Amino acid sequence: MTETKLKLGVMMHIRDNAEAAIKKVSDVGVPSAQLGWPPNMTVEQGLEVKRIADDHGVEITTLWAALPGIAIWNFTEGPTTIGIVPPDWRALRVQALEQAARCAAKMGVQSITTHCGFIPEFPGDPLYQGTVCALKQVMRVCDSLGVQFWFETGQETPITLLRTIQDVGSPNMGINLDPANLLMYGKANPVDALDTFGEWVRGVHAKDGEYPTDGTSLGKEKPLGEGLVNFPVLVPKLKACGFTGALTIEREISGDKQVEDIKKAIDLLTPLL
Repeated sequence: MTETKLKLGVMMHIRDNAEAAIKKVSDVGVPSAQLGWPPNMTVEQGLEVKRIADDHGVEITTLWAALPGIAIWNFTEGPTTIGIVPPDWRALRVQALEQAARCAAKMGVQSITTHCGFIPEFPGDPLYQGTVCALKQVMRVCDSLGVQFWFETGQETPITLLRTIQDVGSPNMGINLDPANLLMYGKANPVDALDTFGEWVRGVHAKDGEYPTDGTSLGKEKPLGEGLVNFPVLVPKLKACGFTGALTIEREISGDKQVEDIKKAIDLLTPLL
């Protein structure tokens, strides 16, 4: 049987100019993108973005749903600000995820993706139980629309993420593996993490990084090939787990250096597809 060849993508954010963002993807010559989705986007705006993407020949593989409110990406304030774990933000953010799912369904996009936050290890923790209840509410909408929900890895350990998926219990859940995040949050080696949740991976951020070296700040993101993610081992193991989706390059900087690093990442990943 012929092995499925993976495809490449780029993470792009829709802010002021959707045309320019999508053109950046087509200009580097990849066929797909994950779309950073602001919480105030309407279905009508989504359909216009989809039209632009179709015109440029770019497939949108997921709506990466940004959530309303503040999010502070560190170890001290992150647990109370990121995702749907913090109770003060939970109801508003559940509504935003439901709206993102409705947009995805109308646009013909298979999934939405987000960070759920620092999901507690202890399943008896009220924050864990509240997060599971919130996810069940989101999944009732996703399931009714035929839209998948992908967890972006990072703030939780692999076994906690697997437990959460099992406790929510929807077949439309999956994982968007960001291997750099697992390192940068100090949660796992991404190659080893596949032993725990590999069968659930539906999307991948091709991003590189390092472990944290102090107790308050995340590890550093790096250009692909300069961090600790072992892509020549990770990608074949993903395939062995049954992954057939896109390796979506993410470089969390802007300007010419971002484009330069994306092109280098394309060169490094192409032989692994």
